[in-house]
Amino acid sequence: MFVHLYLFFRLSSTFSPPAGVVRPTLTVLPPSKEEDKQSSATVVCLATGGFPSNWNLGWKVGSTSTSSGVSTSLEVLGTDGRYSWSSTLSLSADQWKKAGSVSCEASLSGQSPVTQTLDPDHCSE
Repeated sequence: MFVHLYLFFRLSSTFSPPAGVVRPTLTVLPPSKEEDKQSSATVVCLATGGFPSNWNLGWKVGSTSTSSGVSTSLEVLGTDGRYSWSSTLSLSADQWKKAGSVSCEASLSGQSPVTQTLDPDHCSE
């Protein structure tokens, strides 16, 4: 009984979720140089340190929202009580080169979105 109470209090004292909303930090990674030699381009968005868990990740190619070629992971709970997610956007090499910009956006009802934009012209060699 003592061990169970000790573990309960020990675990609950190390895990305390943040109070209120915490905006995630977004990092957008361009396609690899190897992939650039092929006919495809995969862009990755990493969202870290957000709370609560129901932030949504979305993509814009240029100024147009897209859900085609998008795959989003389930959220992962960190030891600090905050969440992380990832999303990938698969484009053809031609779409990537003509995109102008590619943006990842984290949105949560009642909050202004968090956006990170990548410019394909500044990602080549």
